[in-house]
Amino acid sequence: MLKGFKLSKVLAAAISLGLSQATMAAADKWQMNMYKGVTPLSKDMYDLHMIAMVICGIIGIVVFGVMIYSLIHHRKSKGYAPASFHDNTRVEILWSIIPFLILVGLAIPATKVLINLEDSSDSDVTIKVVGYQWKWQYQYLDQGISFFSNLSTPYEQIQNQQPKGQWYLLEVDKPVVVPVNKKIRFLVTSNDVIHSWWVPEIGVKRDAMPGFMHEAWARIEKPGVYRGQCAELCGLNHGFMPIVVKAVSDEEFEQWVSQQTKARDQYAETAGQPEAQAKMTREELINLGKQKYDQICAACHRVDGKGLPPMYPPLKGSSVAVGKPISRHIDIILNGIPGSAMQAFKDQLTDAEVAAIATYERNAWENNTNDEVQPADVAKVRQGDNQAPTMVNKAKAGGLR
Repeated sequence: MLKGFKLSKVLAAAISLGLSQATMAAADKWQMNMYKGVTPLSKDMYDLHMIAMVICGIIGIVVFGVMIYSLIHHRKSKGYAPASFHDNTRVEILWSIIPFLILVGLAIPATKVLINLEDSSDSDVTIKVVGYQWKWQYQYLDQGISFFSNLSTPYEQIQNQQPKGQWYLLEVDKPVVVPVNKKIRFLVTSNDVIHSWWVPEIGVKRDAMPGFMHEAWARIEKPGVYRGQCAELCGLNHGFMPIVVKAVSDEEFEQWVSQQTKARDQYAETAGQPEAQAKMTREELINLGKQKYDQICAACHRVDGKGLPPMYPPLKGSSVAVGKPISRHIDIILNGIPGSAMQAFKDQLTDAEVAAIATYERNAWENNTNDEVQPADVAKVRQGDNQAPTMVNKAKAGGLR
């Protein structure tokens, strides 16, 4: 009984996942059926969907056919009288056996899909996926690569100030890069609330739950870009957590790994080293700061800096954004505020990005402190030196230029 119930749940989940693929695939928008996807697993789900559709279609034709025939040919106006029998043992046995055989017919392929779905062994690449409000972190465990992937749709499009692009709310700054025809294992978890990592065309949907590690796998057979979203309501900006998976050849993947490893090593040599940080111009700080603020901070503190009190306090005129010492402002960006919704960004942002965000926040929304924060200042705070110097722009005051 319990096994049958589990199989029914698996069948329902597989069919639901399959049906949802049509909402994401970049193909004919008028196609009514689901798409096969680009992995063996997604194709198995498609086949299971078609088996269920055929069986349900036959049942519908038979049941409604008999019902309509009876309504037309056995109506009262023709003089038909209702049957007077009480029961029919043969019929009752028949309508018990037929549904049983139907369930068996569905359970066999569903069991095969279930076994295949759970077998993530012998993987070629293992990627840990961590959900955050409202971004994804990807860690390539074998390659030692880690990065955050954020929504890259311009904020002006979200505010209807610009025409929406082709991949509106489905584009990121850093996609997941994987090789084709290799078994990719995904370990899915969360750092805060429940999320769900969902990429329809590769047949993967796994809940990301704090304290739990859920496994999934995919073997993408066709190079391309495949898009998904967080599929679990996770808060204010749930709709701003897209997923982009880029499948490339083995050679391209190895080249990408080499580039990422080199960038990681270079950053490790300079992060937290004040003397190794290049000085940025005010224009560079403001431009980068606005870009990163809109991408990361505006979700909570709003693009106008007014926040969403009391959980997300305003930055406009706040003691943090206009007060001294500036090292306190930097420290909050790096380490967050324990017991609040303000998370730590020290592992998500470079020294230059933190400096740019702090500079932007201290000069936007009429804050106009005229302060500049340099990457070297951030490096000193990382080292624990809270006496990092305040860099003040000597140009004419007046806020953002």
